[in-house]
Amino acid sequence: MTVLVTGGAGYIGGHMVLGLKDAGEKVVVIDNLSTGFAWAIPEGIELIVGDFGDGDLVQRVIAEHGVDAIAHFGAKIVVPESVTDPLGYYRNNTANALTLMECAVKHGVKHFIFSSTAAVYGETGSAPVTETTPLAPISPYGRSKLMVEWMLEDAARAHDLRYVALRYFNVAGADPKGRLGQSAKNATHLIKVGAQTALGRRSSMSIFGVDYPTRDGTCERDFIHVSDLIDAHLDALAYLRRGGASLVCNCGYGHGATVKEVIDVVKQVSGVDFKVEISPRRAGDPAVIVARAERARETLGWKPKRDNLEEIVRQAIDWERRLHNRGL
Repeated sequence: MTVLVTGGAGYIGGHMVLGLKDAGEKVVVIDNLSTGFAWAIPEGIELIVGDFGDGDLVQRVIAEHGVDAIAHFGAKIVVPESVTDPLGYYRNNTANALTLMECAVKHGVKHFIFSSTAAVYGETGSAPVTETTPLAPISPYGRSKLMVEWMLEDAARAHDLRYVALRYFNVAGADPKGRLGQSAKNATHLIKVGAQTALGRRSSMSIFGVDYPTRDGTCERDFIHVSDLIDAHLDALAYLRRGGASLVCNCGYGHGATVKEVIDVVKQVSGVDFKVEISPRRAGDPAVIVARAERARETLGWKPKRDNLEEIVRQAIDWERRLHNRGL
């Protein structure tokens, strides 16, 4: 049995590859390296450079490697960019995922784990969201992911395919063993940008909007350690292999930190009082998104162990130093 990881040379997909390898699974990766890195693939794992929307390529990989499960991470993820390039997001995130699903069904791949997002909820108010919270995405990014959830739901009804869609909240941190972290230079992740600024790789960073209805006027998010998120994926794979029914789960800690609070933690951990500028709101940013994730705990048996913002920030900064030492 082999797990195909799409986007496995990127941040979250790369951590999934590490998690699967650590668990003794056979893994093959498809990644076009548009935002991922070939060096992120550990020794012994085959990287096939290509697009998960290339049906011929995907079918060949499934057949040659005996793929029985797909963990799908390949996607465009920048919310403001999706507002200016909606068709590019629908093509990459939605249309290409359709091709991937068709290949899975055609070749009898029965298990599918999908990297979804809290952006499917849109503006939710201040209360933590559950999987039954109404879905009203406010960006093409969120809509592109929700469409994939709908396609999976319909495909699972019609075919011998079961899936778990995991709705991520804000993923942060780095592999505790120091093997991988957020490596894209132009990443927009708040903690990544903060780490770069603290280490002098940026002259300043921006807060986008200080007039939101939150405790300090800045957006509030539920920050989850990337390794806890990967544990949820591994639990989802085991659940499907046990015969579990198709499922949608939130992945978050159930409490949030505001942008200002995160920046304060970055300054505290790094010991650097860097420059922060105030900028207008970004299109597509809801004020608050915080998870309730009891379903993942109760159904998948997920037990997050790294709910510590200071440690998440410390690992992100440590990884940023490693990148700098490598000349990246």
